[in-house]
Amino acid sequence: MSTLTNSSAGYRTLWRWHFYAGLFVMPFLVVLAITGTLYCFQPQIEPLLYPRLLEVAPQAAPRLPDDALLAKARAAMPADARAVTASIERAPDRSSEFVFRLADGEKQSVYVNPYSGEVLGTLSVEHRFMQIDRMLHRKLLLGKPGELLMELAACWTLVMIGTGVALWWPREKTTLRVALLPRFALKGRPLWKNLHAVMGIWLALGALAFVLSGLPWTGSWGQQFKALASAANLGAPPGSWGGLPLRSVLPGATPSQPGAGDPTQHQGHETKDNSMPGMVMDDLPLPLTPWAVGKSPVPQSAASSAEPQPLPLSQVVAQLASLGLVDGYDIVLPASSTGVYTVSYFPADPKAERTLYIDQYSGKVLKDIRYGDYGAVSKAVSYGTSLHMGRYFGVANQIVCAAISLGLAGMAFTGCVMWWKRRPKQQPRSLGAPSRERAAPPMRGWKTGLVLLGVVFPLMGATLLAVWIADRAIVGRATQRTA
Repeated sequence: MSTLTNSSAGYRTLWRWHFYAGLFVMPFLVVLAITGTLYCFQPQIEPLLYPRLLEVAPQAAPRLPDDALLAKARAAMPADARAVTASIERAPDRSSEFVFRLADGEKQSVYVNPYSGEVLGTLSVEHRFMQIDRMLHRKLLLGKPGELLMELAACWTLVMIGTGVALWWPREKTTLRVALLPRFALKGRPLWKNLHAVMGIWLALGALAFVLSGLPWTGSWGQQFKALASAANLGAPPGSWGGLPLRSVLPGATPSQPGAGDPTQHQGHETKDNSMPGMVMDDLPLPLTPWAVGKSPVPQSAASSAEPQPLPLSQVVAQLASLGLVDGYDIVLPASSTGVYTVSYFPADPKAERTLYIDQYSGKVLKDIRYGDYGAVSKAVSYGTSLHMGRYFGVANQIVCAAISLGLAGMAFTGCVMWWKRRPKQQPRSLGAPSRERAAPPMRGWKTGLVLLGVVFPLMGATLLAVWIADRAIVGRATQRTA
């Protein structure tokens, strides 16, 4: 067997599609690779960036109660700032973090020494390094348009992987072993082409896993996929798409009174975060939320003249410890008289994921959503997410993800070098795309595959059609036939 040659039937057609896919994907792939690698090592990087805020000296003295720490954080913020989230960490060398929403809508994290109660400082949630890195990774800091561009890049990566593997596939007399090892004896463009092909085949499976595990989190296709999985009882737990009356019951209120827990009552002054009608878990001020519960409805506020006393944060934390949650979770604080404590536990092991809603007055657990409540699709996505983020098997997972990500960036570099070396120097404005074959085979399998991709990913299907039309109407047969 030998690798598919330039004269093989269908070679140039596949090469042409591989070229167009790479032309679009490569710039985004570099961004994804760099930002993804950085985010993978967030646990190691953030303490280096903010040591005075995140780290404290371990002490033998007992930690202050969470209520006292929250009071210290609140005293350091403006009077009109509202506490929205408490991050519960019990590592002896970590500070306590509380997130506040300011009057202008910005969120600020306040860090407190859990032993002395000293306020260590504040940090903007939106402008901290890892949040910027995450938004670059997801949407290029461009909002919805950037999110759609990244989704398109992920979809086109599937085309690039498929055509790349087909171009590499060994045929005739070349052994598989030779095809899997780089040939450094080559010179010039053949060397770059060989490096590109060998590196690509080694990275293909990892790149495919990255794309498939990342797509469920996209803003367009991912949301539709989640809705479809839930409709087929394969996604979110029962009740996550509406009809779940998760509200704290005001002491002494009757079901007919506002704020008594009636899910049909939406009157009164609505506040942000966890009390506006129609809001879901994805809308809460949480750093991470399990994919399966992203669309779970959150409590809704209702006007009331009652002045009940909610449970203190420390009591809720103690109750959660009795339920098996000790640290590493976030609590969204009630924002209204009918709000609840919303608890999100998103650990490295998907089987341990939990989302709880606790009545702020009685401490009653209104809902405890666990991994076992997920549908089959949500379970698979949970594992894919943990692997994608480099969390599932510790540092080794991080290293594997970084190797794949940086390898893909290397693919972008070698692809650019190959294009630069074969570009038509007499036509500097030409893209240098491989010419179409005069007698290309039907390639029905590939065409069917592209159509199916376009159906499964409609946004990609529209761009596939646009590229096909532009290739024939604009580029035509003017491209040079170069090897």
